[in-house]
Amino acid sequence: MPAVTPEMSSSSDAGKPVTRRSSWAEAAAAADANKPSRAPSAAAPTAPAGAASPAPAAPGPISSVPAPAPAPPASAPGEPAAQAVAPASDAPAGTPAFRRSRPTVADTIADSPMPDFISSPGLFVKEQKPRPKGGIRGALYNMTGGAWNLGPGPKQRQEDELARRISRQLQGSYNTAILSLKGGIGKTSTTVGVGLTLAEYRGDAPCAIDANPDSGDLVERALGEGIYQQSSPRTITDLLENIESIDSLTALARYMHHAGRLHLIAGEQDPEVSDSLTAEEYLRIRKLISSYYSVALTDCGTGVTHNAMSGILQSADNLVIAAGYAVSGAKRARSTLHWLASHGYEDLARNAIVVITDKDEVSSRVDKDAIEEHLAGICRELIAVPHDRGVADGDLVTLDVLKPETRRAYKEIAAAIVDGYR
Repeated sequence: MPAVTPEMSSSSDAGKPVTRRSSWAEAAAAADANKPSRAPSAAAPTAPAGAASPAPAAPGPISSVPAPAPAPPASAPGEPAAQAVAPASDAPAGTPAFRRSRPTVADTIADSPMPDFISSPGLFVKEQKPRPKGGIRGALYNMTGGAWNLGPGPKQRQEDELARRISRQLQGSYNTAILSLKGGIGKTSTTVGVGLTLAEYRGDAPCAIDANPDSGDLVERALGEGIYQQSSPRTITDLLENIESIDSLTALARYMHHAGRLHLIAGEQDPEVSDSLTAEEYLRIRKLISSYYSVALTDCGTGVTHNAMSGILQSADNLVIAAGYAVSGAKRARSTLHWLASHGYEDLARNAIVVITDKDEVSSRVDKDAIEEHLAGICRELIAVPHDRGVADGDLVTLDVLKPETRRAYKEIAAAIVDGYR
């Protein structure tokens, strides 16, 4: 049988080993290997076919391209060419084992940490300084149309902090009792001023209850004598007589008066029945109020031994003790705290807020600092209300006509009250 002789190559290929191509894939791979590189790099020249590929010059992202299989050894002269050829690699012969790959946008997004749009809104919204109000900072802000914003000054920051404390959200209903051992030292005016301040800064309306057995004038001080006389003369006695039929805030509103957002329950004006409110009756009213109001103020009578007082103290979350700068007023305030501590109300006495109102504008002979020092050590906080005719006249109390110092004192009292609700 005649032997099949391989076709002789041209003279230019003389001396080169002849490789048999057994498939179209091998032929395509060989053709790709003979093509010049599209963009050869000066730093890394293309290696000849079959040679080892040099390592990359610099680190960088690489793709996982397998290295080509080593070329089979050439046949010796006179020997038949190898019948089996190594399987073709996915990459053509002569291609470097590794090539640089530029990361795609999808790869960059996948490798980047995911920002938290909920807990880190500051990453996407530029924080702005609060707008200054009044003073040089406020004038500069208004003149430049907001281009120059130096932020609020120290005084405004303190006011904003008081407003934040007053408006703190509460879980449940709380009651503060305002009491004193002596009349005429600012107990009712403090109740009205603090109540109006709470109504101004809180999202929910507060309620004030007149539980004074001596014909209290809480509503008259909040509305004015003339308006109160023209309104429906419903009192705490009327509320008690119909309390079983009240099942909504709408029904309760028929027995209340309104000074803006401050809701009030008037005290009994008839001397024959004004002292008839008992502890059990007060607790029934307090239970009803707690269903609709988160903050309640109770204007107590003079002293701590009248009929309703045990129910008031039993349901109170904190106390405000009204006092004056007179020596006798300071002694009575101290006596009140001692009485509370010795009758089972230690926590109320320890956390009490003492409010000293300069209602009569005492003479310079009175050492105000000594009186404040005398009371400060036996209570949680002591706050002084300066002399103000809007309070001293014993008539209508409105925040608009009060001095800035008086309004600031009422804000401090309101903030201290809400701080005590735990």
